[in-house]
Amino acid sequence: MIKIVTIIGARPQFIKAASLSREIKKHKNIKEVLVHTGQHFDKNMSDIFFNQMHIPKPKYNLNINNLSHGMMTGKMIAGIEKILIEENPNWLLVYGDTNSTLAGAIAAIKLKIKVIHVEAGLRSFNTDMPEEINRILTDRVSSLLFCSTKTAMNNLKSEGYLSFNCKFYDVGDIMYDSAKYFKEFSNINPTEEDYILMTLHRAENTDIESKLKNIFKNIDLLNKRIKVKIPLHPRTKKYIKKFKIKTKVELINPVGYVDMLKLIENASCVITDSGGLQKEAYFFKKQCFTLRNETEWSELVELGYNTLINVEEKFFYKLIETKMLNKIEFSNDLYGDGNTAAKIIHAILDF
Repeated sequence: MIKIVTIIGARPQFIKAASLSREIKKHKNIKEVLVHTGQHFDKNMSDIFFNQMHIPKPKYNLNINNLSHGMMTGKMIAGIEKILIEENPNWLLVYGDTNSTLAGAIAAIKLKIKVIHVEAGLRSFNTDMPEEINRILTDRVSSLLFCSTKTAMNNLKSEGYLSFNCKFYDVGDIMYDSAKYFKEFSNINPTEEDYILMTLHRAENTDIESKLKNIFKNIDLLNKRIKVKIPLHPRTKKYIKKFKIKTKVELINPVGYVDMLKLIENASCVITDSGGLQKEAYFFKKQCFTLRNETEWSELVELGYNTLINVEEKFFYKLIETKMLNKIEFSNDLYGDGNTAAKIIHAILDF
């Protein structure tokens, strides 16, 4: 029996865990123990994912959130370490690049438990981003690294991973598995009205008054041409109120994953500062505009599916308007065939 302790703590990790957990259930010789760190602490944005994803209730919930990066990561390491000592697994599995990811990897490697990193090899090459530090350190201590793209594979090769005591594979993107599986589950009715779907949550955009005001100034100008719809993240809501920002765009409550897929599918295009939504836009053949100066999904930019937007530009909405006129052919198969979970399990069994 192979026992895997899986760490989840934020929205994208719930989604990835749903796909892999479904695959694990097909194998009687694998047991998975879910640990929820509590990092994603907003009840409406956390519980709804468990309900919609059909993820089994985590055996453990550390309920660690709303702390500084150091305090949060330290408390998570201590909590996960206790669980690992009690469970004594063969593997510790982590997704992505959150504080939960790094904490799980550190706790495991200190106990000589092998680490699996799903979504390895991603690089924004911006070490000011906490996520960049998390993903680099997690990759370095992992024994099995599963990459979503050839770009991620090449990043690991260039960093010397061929000479490290690990194995890494291009298995495609596990988020594609989920998008294919869950896209028909939504109760949202399609609308004939054209709209742009936008999400905004990163601290570098929301917490700086001049940036957030300029973002909404531009989005309001864009909204005059085509309706902009924003499922409002709690962080963004907090700073809109703090900075006394007035806007005419449509602000809606946070939605669950399957409803978000439906909103993407029906949108004219997507504006976001999220990593996951950039890919989901591609899955549904939608042009994406990313409110950042860099992205981990560089292949989307290189091939013209995604455009990086400098939110400090005075009238960046004009670039979005111009690019929206371009017809884009989504002919590349960048993220695999939607069978990533099965490939991951096969590699674990063969290790």
